[in-house]
Amino acid sequence: MGAYDAETEGLAAAARDALVREIDAEEAWAGDGVWREAFAVVPRHLFVPYYYVAGPRGYERRWGESPDAEARARWVRGAYADAPLATRLRDGELVSSSSQPSLMARMLVALDVEDGDRVLEVGAGTGYNAALLAHRLGDDDLVTTVDLEPEITESARRHLEAAGFHPAVVTGDGPRGVPERAPFDRIIATCELPTVPRAWLTQCRPGARILTPLATGLLALTVRDAAHAEGRFLPTAVYFVPLRGARRPEPEGVSLAGLPGRAREQETFRFLLALTRGTLDPQEAYALWEREGEPERERYGVTVGGEHAWTWLDEPEGPYAWPLP
Repeated sequence: MGAYDAETEGLAAAARDALVREIDAEEAWAGDGVWREAFAVVPRHLFVPYYYVAGPRGYERRWGESPDAEARARWVRGAYADAPLATRLRDGELVSSSSQPSLMARMLVALDVEDGDRVLEVGAGTGYNAALLAHRLGDDDLVTTVDLEPEITESARRHLEAAGFHPAVVTGDGPRGVPERAPFDRIIATCELPTVPRAWLTQCRPGARILTPLATGLLALTVRDAAHAEGRFLPTAVYFVPLRGARRPEPEGVSLAGLPGRAREQETFRFLLALTRGTLDPQEAYALWEREGEPERERYGVTVGGEHAWTWLDEPEGPYAWPLP
């Protein structure tokens, strides 16, 4: 894998320009020219040599080596669509994907990377996000990406090399971090976790920033020391593939019967349900949600203090707080 034929590369360059203009229009990077340049330069198609598109007869595979020119063109256009791409299936179940580029842009801006920062990415995926980080920092050695599955890290490493990037790609358990590459100034997770792993805090410098999906929200934490961190959720709703290997209890079916249809359809109510699962039943969650004026995500936060972690509404020591694993 490497450069494709001239026609394909020309299509890719045009599609990449169009994607950057689309993200521009959404103001996803809020005028941050550094990330705009990264998305304009890093070739996403090299990170998705094939992907799967859901169709009436199941998943259809699109790949860049197809002998059919029109099929190759469909693959290129899809590679630069502002949409998530299914990149790995197992028994018909999605186990790895490449995130929607505009969401990646928002997350990278929210990570607030500064020159010289050491960054850990949990969830290597295709390697595309690690390439964007390496381009932004201008130093491959500042970026580490980790994934549990050797086949994922091997393919990510190949994609990165094809695109000319060489960050550290580690096969390991993401919640345990990568202690041999610490300390980190930034940690970003691109998979859903049930809690904030304590090992991350011990591998961060004081003042480090952690950005991680949690309960369909995106949590931004500031690390105080090896045992303490605190922060709030960002406004964005996010849905990621769950972390492989995470010890997550199987959620019991939650019945929303008896709740007003307005609540069942409201994203902010479903976020509260996910955040308090196992602590509040749906009726209790609805009563709180209505009483507090249908709070948006930004009113919720998380505190990690030693062995305990909890999520809260409005204030860490306020009346509404629920334990995290």
